[in-house]
Amino acid sequence: MTEFATLRAKATALLSGGSFDPADPTFAAPLAKLDAAASTLRGALDLAPNRTFLWPDLPLKGVSGDIASSHQRLRTLATAWATPGSALHGDDGLAGELLAALDFLYARAYNETKREVGNWWHWEIGAPRALMDTCLLMYDLISTEQRTAWIRAVDRFCPNPDRRTNLTNFAETGANRADKALIVALRGIVGDDAAKVALARDGLSDLRDGGRNTLFGYVTSRDGFYADGSFIQHDTVAYTGSYGVVLLQSVSAMLGLLGGSSWEVTDPKRSVILDAVERTFAPWIHDGLMMDSVRGRAVSRGGSRDHDAGRETVDAVLQLATGAPEPYATRFKELAKGWVSRGRFFEGAGIAATARARAVLDDPRLAAAARPVGHHVFADMDRVVHRRTHWSFALSLDSKRIAGYECGNGENYRAWYQGDGVTYLYTDLDHYSADYWPTVNSYRLPGTTVDTRHRDPAVSVSGTGTFRPKNAWAGGAVLGGYGVASLELMAMGSTLTARKSWICLDDAVVCLGAGITSTDDRTIETVVENRGTTGALTVDGVLQQSAESSSASSWAHLEGVGGYVFPGGAPLRTLREVRTDSWKAINDGASTSGSDEPVSREYVTLWFDHGANPSDATYAYLLLPNATAEQTAAYSGVEVLANTAEVQAVHAGRGGQGQLFAATFWAAGSVGGVSASAPCAVLVRRAGDRVSVAVSDPSRTVDSVVLTLDHPAHGVVSTDDTVTVRPGKNPTITVKLAGSRGHTHTAELTVGRHREG
Repeated sequence: MTEFATLRAKATALLSGGSFDPADPTFAAPLAKLDAAASTLRGALDLAPNRTFLWPDLPLKGVSGDIASSHQRLRTLATAWATPGSALHGDDGLAGELLAALDFLYARAYNETKREVGNWWHWEIGAPRALMDTCLLMYDLISTEQRTAWIRAVDRFCPNPDRRTNLTNFAETGANRADKALIVALRGIVGDDAAKVALARDGLSDLRDGGRNTLFGYVTSRDGFYADGSFIQHDTVAYTGSYGVVLLQSVSAMLGLLGGSSWEVTDPKRSVILDAVERTFAPWIHDGLMMDSVRGRAVSRGGSRDHDAGRETVDAVLQLATGAPEPYATRFKELAKGWVSRGRFFEGAGIAATARARAVLDDPRLAAAARPVGHHVFADMDRVVHRRTHWSFALSLDSKRIAGYECGNGENYRAWYQGDGVTYLYTDLDHYSADYWPTVNSYRLPGTTVDTRHRDPAVSVSGTGTFRPKNAWAGGAVLGGYGVASLELMAMGSTLTARKSWICLDDAVVCLGAGITSTDDRTIETVVENRGTTGALTVDGVLQQSAESSSASSWAHLEGVGGYVFPGGAPLRTLREVRTDSWKAINDGASTSGSDEPVSREYVTLWFDHGANPSDATYAYLLLPNATAEQTAAYSGVEVLANTAEVQAVHAGRGGQGQLFAATFWAAGSVGGVSASAPCAVLVRRAGDRVSVAVSDPSRTVDSVVLTLDHPAHGVVSTDDTVTVRPGKNPTITVKLAGSRGHTHTAELTVGRHREG
């Protein structure tokens, strides 16, 4: 067998599952799913000799998505034809229909003489990837003439990984570069072209441009992986769970496919991708699903929800494990085993993915990784995620650096507030996947403070577009698994401003708002919760029977979710309603359009009404995930020390966090025994004889800050290079913040004397 033949066999196995037992009950569901899809597609395929399209809903009349989708449907049919156990496996009639359909598309819609019209992605990535996959699956039946012609089309629209074909000198980055590298590699494998395979391999490292756009390096601006685990695409969008997953899939396939061949990827910096599994992706995977906070406009795609994105990520990690050295390979498999065993991987997995996951589950040498516990501030993409054993909490922020939302290409029409401090609480596997985005009231996303003005559908003038507010302050600090985050809200298209903070603890998230001001004569609201649930709502011990209510309240409890505590009482408003809409209402994109079939869901909404033209209004509430009503009513683990436009601070003293002080100093000041000489985010934890301190500058505008503590610390255990400590009765900690891009600086002190480490 030639080396190219070996590579074709490996590539085909990635698509069809390779060697597996079709009689194994594990594969019954994915085989049935494949058969159903293939049967439907074949039944609707136009076989008329004078046809002008392959499927009537893809008429090939100038819509680029029709071309890509036609090729993708042919790939599905080819996969069924090539897969043992499929009802269409080896079907000669289907094979003839497929080859004729490919000839038709080449002659009529996709060949080297055509000009790109519409969305470039359909021409340069969507169609050529599907075409090369189909060529691999049906390689032995394709004539040399057909193969040569179809390759010419791919060479026209995706000749290399480095450049956007329809633009002069536009360098590809991130996921798009990874996708194109894989397409060029497959084209080389299909065409026995060593130079093309080498070009694809070198495109990962961007050798053509001296590594400027390498996928194996950290960036400090624009697209790619950041050292703190952030992933950006489209210059300003937090995209770990969408474009990041696409990149991981393509690079994982490349590393596995070319491993052991003459074109093996040997770039020593490929460790960036290996490290990204745990640094970039794992924090956002909750029991196998990918959190929506980092999926951008993809949340509007009814055919690709959080479990789908999570499954794709887990499968990419499994593919990466096959070509990864130790100890990466074992760690990846154990992470995947935990995600698969706790999640819904098999509910939508294809045959190849099922085979990879089954092998890991059946391996007794691998221990399933436990649910993580920790706190992560992704300062370079304005995202925060807090993990505890039985729940997860995520926070989407925005700034003049990171977009509040992305829309365009017919997607994400109600994206207006997706970056304005939206809170995501995961206590189950259903909430965000069960038709959440088309049915939730998008004016009332949890965690947001909003102007109730009418919003037109979010659209972009051309292609996709991003929208950024004017505030500089967004981010937080992390210390030993705990965190403080904050956002200076400067609402787009409104005079609304506010200062918002979140403190993440073992059993609670404290949510504070101050300085809420607006002069537009419109009502301003802060949304505590907007939950899709039929669970009972109790307020101050009274079961809420009416659809809507308003009362001064101390606490509330939502069955199956948890509790909400309002320190000092608050004028809480509640609403229970059934909401109905369709996925198409938020996404009618050419290749991602949702169904227009109505979907309904019951919601319970809790919010504060600040009235019209509020001036320096405030709010305070605590989220208690999974708490009972009794635990909520009795909760006393947090003291709010301050909640003003100058400082927001709390003291917490229950659970494993020890004595924890957390504050956002919006200006120099003092509170709770801590003084700050300049704006900053601060955490101080006292546990035993240790005092730990964490500081950051979410605004990225402060050169340095001096903290002074009102309790003694006479020894220094450790400090970051940017931190200087003067121990004593009232120790001072001086932190150089300039140039740190909002990242956390830490020091550890002792009450007694300790030699510096």
